[in-house]
Amino acid sequence: MKRSYYSDSIANFCKSTPEEIIGKLAINNEFSLEQSQRDAWNEEIKILHETLVSFQGAIYFEYSIPRMGQRIDVVLLIGPAIFVLEFKIGENEFASYAIDQVWDYALDLKNFHESSHDKYIAPLLIATKAKHAYLTISATPQNDKLLFPVKCSVGLLGKAIEDVLSFVEGSDIDRIRWENGRYCPTPNIIEAAMALYNGHSVNEISRSDASAINFAQTSGAISEIIRFSREKSQKSICFVTGVPGAGKTLVGLNIATTHIDDSSDLYSVYLSGNGPLVEILREALARDKVRRAKERGSRIKKGEAMSEVKTFIQNVHHFRDDCLVDEKSPPIEHVALFDEAQRAWNVEQTSSFMRRKKHKPNFNHSEPEFLISCLDRHPDWAVIVCLVGGGQEINTGEAGIGEWIESLNRSFPKWHIYISSRLTDSEYSAGDVLKTVALLPNVVYKDELHLAVSMRSFRAEHVSLLVKQILDLNIDEAHATLEKVKANYPTVITRDLGKAKQWLKKQARGSERYGIMVSSQAERLKPYAIDVKSTINPIHWFLDGKEDVRSSYYLEDVATEFDVQGLELDWACVTWDADFRYSRSGWEHRSFCGDRWNNIKKPERKNYLKNAYRVLLTRARQGMVIVVPPGDIEDPTRHPKFYDPIFEYLREIGFSEI
Repeated sequence: MKRSYYSDSIANFCKSTPEEIIGKLAINNEFSLEQSQRDAWNEEIKILHETLVSFQGAIYFEYSIPRMGQRIDVVLLIGPAIFVLEFKIGENEFASYAIDQVWDYALDLKNFHESSHDKYIAPLLIATKAKHAYLTISATPQNDKLLFPVKCSVGLLGKAIEDVLSFVEGSDIDRIRWENGRYCPTPNIIEAAMALYNGHSVNEISRSDASAINFAQTSGAISEIIRFSREKSQKSICFVTGVPGAGKTLVGLNIATTHIDDSSDLYSVYLSGNGPLVEILREALARDKVRRAKERGSRIKKGEAMSEVKTFIQNVHHFRDDCLVDEKSPPIEHVALFDEAQRAWNVEQTSSFMRRKKHKPNFNHSEPEFLISCLDRHPDWAVIVCLVGGGQEINTGEAGIGEWIESLNRSFPKWHIYISSRLTDSEYSAGDVLKTVALLPNVVYKDELHLAVSMRSFRAEHVSLLVKQILDLNIDEAHATLEKVKANYPTVITRDLGKAKQWLKKQARGSERYGIMVSSQAERLKPYAIDVKSTINPIHWFLDGKEDVRSSYYLEDVATEFDVQGLELDWACVTWDADFRYSRSGWEHRSFCGDRWNNIKKPERKNYLKNAYRVLLTRARQGMVIVVPPGDIEDPTRHPKFYDPIFEYLREIGFSEI
């Protein structure tokens, strides 16, 4: 794949005229060429013609970063170093957002471009009208050959390159080998949604190494089920499983964006009962659509952009309510993808809601049964894709995947069922109902419907296993897994929230997002300025920048499991309260009411609390700090005896203390 609009040796570049270079750039430019872009290229070419005459190497203009949906202005290969150049034409200052931008580009190459992993990478920010520049060359504390961004004026760009080359060491980079290196990104779900929505294929934004199941395989299997169901005029349901962070949501969004044309009977809709996830994805896509239009010199109102996005990303409850209005007509979509299908409501929860909110006193269907019935209204064909997470039921009334199976057995025996071969695992809680499914004639087990490797952390793929072992009290196994995780995924513990905040800020580079998360039951963290009753706006928390006090970066507002399920941070601080306590006899489950902790007795509520910590401990892509407060011997609701055993348990497993 050709990643840049223009590439050549530096020698040939310096011999070529600006007109020849811009001509090649224009031919490969995928959008209409605006005069402002032509002027920017012309200025960059002029600067580089003057700067690079004494250097040998390769040059790339508009180098694609599909994970981020953006392009690097210029990449240079000179000696043993990769230079990432971001030009700010007409600017006289080095804005913080621009510093993060060029750092993000460099991080992307370092983390996801195979032939850049072990190379020195120097991000250079050039403000073309700047009079002063800071040419300090230094490596980041991570010691992974990524340098701190260098702020330089046009006149000092050549000296900056020379200083970097004096700082680094090693043999010259082989241009051909570097160009042929695989790009193996693991985008977070927001980045992935934007890339897919803007036409990138799932292959461009997903890893392709042997240890990860190719997303295209799973998407291909679902697409084949859709095609076959349409051809044979049959109704089908398939269950896609995966470990936390394996990419189930990405698979759903890929299918939805592939069939985004509402004039086609293949039109599909991505549905989720996860309100924060739906709001954040919609907002991110709408903002991105407005930004891209502005970059192309056109204009689109955010409301208009949001209207388009809402058609294929919907809250499952709104979809359900639309089907309630007309109980006979089928929905416009023939394909519905239900994310986190295990969280659909059981009969009791659905009936209660319908009675209280929809004035339907005799409604006696579970949410899975009613949702299947909506697609069953189609006279010809329909496909439901259930994206299933294991051990993630965190709300009262969430039925688990067993209710989907029981609904099919009870009311829709003619539907064709495609089941992930791993749905039988205990964590999916399908239980004995799967035994009855095996007796039905239209059941097919497919290995391709399981995503086995967590993609949330590109630095370590054993985090979800580690968390499972911690929660299952398998100390020896957790210790062994932690040793594997530690090498590339920093995981530490502390009793000091202040130290944890400092650790997060030190680890994060560029716009890597960090934040504090706690259990929704963590009501005795108020002395640390953490109040779970003070709800956050997830859009601001997840999408806004470092300058916004409402963002996660400020480390003031905290998110709970309900805010972060299905989403990710780069670096996470999980602050552990006395609601979930360790003892040698097992976990103790508490709920704070009035002025004291009360025992949680119902098994399902105990499971919800355990799953809440499972969600919190599997949100970080790059590293995590766990804070276990010291407690206060003078406060009976925060006695050290509640917290000390938790900390000692984690230390026994092998977590390092800061």
